[in-house]
Amino acid sequence: MSRVCQLTGKRAMVGNNVSHSNKKTKRRFNINLIKKKFYIPSEDKWVTFKVTTSTLKTIDKKGIDEVIRIAKEKNLL
Repeated sequence: MSRVCQLTGKRAMVGNNVSHSNKKTKRRFNINLIKKKFYIPSEDKWVTFKVTTSTLKTIDKKGIDEVIRIAKEKNLL
């Protein structure tokens, strides 16, 4: 499976390594993905998502139900 956050859709970006002589070569900025289990009280079950660590802060702030609802509106789930 590709390295994409399942709840926000974040994925790796592409940029340049720039040397001292200003030569540019392509590189990837990977996202910080982790596999995490969440308990969803409205459905009374545990689910596992691959999420970024920045998404964990959003889940703490808004709650897992709200984040899943937003992901469904964006057709990510």
